Amino acid sequence: MPEPTIQVLLLLLLLVLLLLHSASSSAEDFRFTLENEDGDVEGGYLEDGKGLSNWDVFSRIPGKIKNGDTGDVADDHYHLFMEDINLLHSLGVNAYRFSISWFRILPRGRFGEVNPTGIKFYNNIIDNLLLRRIEPFVTIYHHDFPQELEDRYGSWLSPVKQ
Repeated sequence: MPEPTIQVLLLLLLLVLLLLHSASSSAEDFRFTLENEDGDVEGGYLEDGKGLSNWDVFSRIPGKIKNGDTGDVADDHYHLFMEDINLLHSLGVNAYRFSISWFRILPRGRFGEVNPTGIKFYNNIIDNLLLRRIEPFVTIYHHDFPQELEDRYGSWLSPVKQ
């Protein structure tokens, strides 16, 4: 007998959760949510004032990422977010969790100016989600941060460099 794929197992888990949920609460309390992480989908590498992230630099170290892939384009959510939101709406999604890239908002971490184009990008996402009655949920940190902070301080667990 073949082993079930992870997708089949996730679908079964979703069905069980839906059944449990429908037995214990009202339909308006249920959130059908999808999510993304900026490095996986956003793209827009260094566009409109975006700074370098630690993953932008890491992915360019030979041998670190299979096939030398980067997130420069990814799923191109930066340019196609309206199509993505329309797709979410067509699926009946009523909540969406997404990451905000520090380096798109604060290209140099705490050492530079706020990027107004980055703020506008995320405002456009939030405004268009709300227009379609999709509740936005924001993740502020998802394993990536401005490269300038990495250069100055090392990782999260490194002592402060002088």
